[in-house]
Amino acid sequence: MKIQSLLLIAFLNVSILSIAQNDKGTVVTDTIYSQNLENDFGENPNRAVSVYLPPNYQNSDQRYPVIYFLHGFMGDNKMMEMMSGLLDYAIADNKIKPFIMVIPDEKTTYQGSFYSNSGVFGNWEDFTAFDLVKYMDENYRTIPKKESRGITGHSMGGYGALKIAMHHPDIFTTVYAISPGALTIVAEYGPNSNTFRELSAIKTIEGLKKSYFGSVMMAFGRSWSPNPENPPFYCDFPFVYNGDELTVNQEVLQKWYDNMPVHMIDENLENLQQLKAIKLDWGRNAGDRFTLQCDMFSQRLENTGITHFAEEYIGTHGSGIYTKDGRIPQQVLPFFDFYLKFGE
Repeated sequence: MKIQSLLLIAFLNVSILSIAQNDKGTVVTDTIYSQNLENDFGENPNRAVSVYLPPNYQNSDQRYPVIYFLHGFMGDNKMMEMMSGLLDYAIADNKIKPFIMVIPDEKTTYQGSFYSNSGVFGNWEDFTAFDLVKYMDENYRTIPKKESRGITGHSMGGYGALKIAMHHPDIFTTVYAISPGALTIVAEYGPNSNTFRELSAIKTIEGLKKSYFGSVMMAFGRSWSPNPENPPFYCDFPFVYNGDELTVNQEVLQKWYDNMPVHMIDENLENLQQLKAIKLDWGRNAGDRFTLQCDMFSQRLENTGITHFAEEYIGTHGSGIYTKDGRIPQQVLPFFDFYLKFGE
């Protein structure tokens, strides 16, 4: 009897351990080659992709919806290491039913692709909307329907989520942009800030690295107005200073507007009407470049009759997002739980 009792205790301990292990998801990191990212400027067309698989994924034949998360400027797919614990918590706490999340590495040598088709430095939007989605549907047990795909992201990633959703309602029907940037030209993005005065005085890539906003402007330029004939930055800028004299390049400015969501609404109105759910949020203390443009985008959506959710919360650009009581588990994932289709 004593031996049987010990065996029973050992069995129960193993069972409890097994259950505890099954409460956690797993993270797999793959590498995807994309012809859309082939270029002559040193950007790697082989991209790391981190995939979160929900608890018990390996022990069933169930299919799951997919949330595509786009990282911010200077970020990459490695942020999944931080996110996976939040995803486990959100599923265990019934914030969201089990799902798959994928984070692609779209960091470039200039820190961020802005998920845009450059034509010179790679077509990052096409990689995300077509190559990445196809890869996930072919290699994982996804529910391969637009109603079961959501797209989200923070900062540059929030911008990318909005832009890609606006262009591809046949692929994604639900979008949540967390403190998105690059929606229009305001504050540090504008000609009357110090950004373009400083940028006009910088003549080398090394010098540019000392200017954060200058680096962001080069990323804008390489994403939206690339020029392989214009070294060392290989792009054109809409605002250039010669001393105190400002020159506005209207052609380049229009290219930037064509890629900024505040100015993309009219052209993409029918696409926006096809989306099932749209939400954006931003921290009240994030700075004018975020608060002003997010409010402008929301008002433009409202003025054109696009139903959406917009929320300003007390916080900065990065605070209260990646914690158990933060935006992702408490706001973002429940939003997708409500609007995504989980059954086949």
